[in-house]
Amino acid sequence: MGMSGGGNDQAMADINVTPLVDVMLVLLIIFMVTAPMLNNAGVQIDLPREEAPALDQKDDQLILTIDAELRTYIDDVEFPRETMREKLAAIAKANPELPVFLRSDGAVPYREVAAVLAAAKDAGMPRVGLVFDPTPPEPK
Repeated sequence: MGMSGGGNDQAMADINVTPLVDVMLVLLIIFMVTAPMLNNAGVQIDLPREEAPALDQKDDQLILTIDAELRTYIDDVEFPRETMREKLAAIAKANPELPVFLRSDGAVPYREVAAVLAAAKDAGMPRVGLVFDPTPPEPK
């Protein structure tokens, strides 16, 4: 008759670090995804909050913006909605790995945001991040 599992308890004394590594990797991925979304482009809009301070924009990302008058911008340049799809398709073809983020004023109806999201997806940008101001509005 053989012994199953060995004769000593040495294996039980080792710490299993696999769950810790898994948790750390998940946290790392979450921070990598959310950190670029905290940047704001130069177009002044009122994000879904009362104040939106402008931060420096990185050159390795594309920011789409819809302001309160429903004007659409690619980075800081205004583009009519009709020509935006062609411009986005050219950008997506030249830079297939470029991160894309969509900002909109808090007063913009959801159907307008959805239309710009659809234009970006049709242009070949399957993943577009939504940017919002994480601080809660002040109570009135």
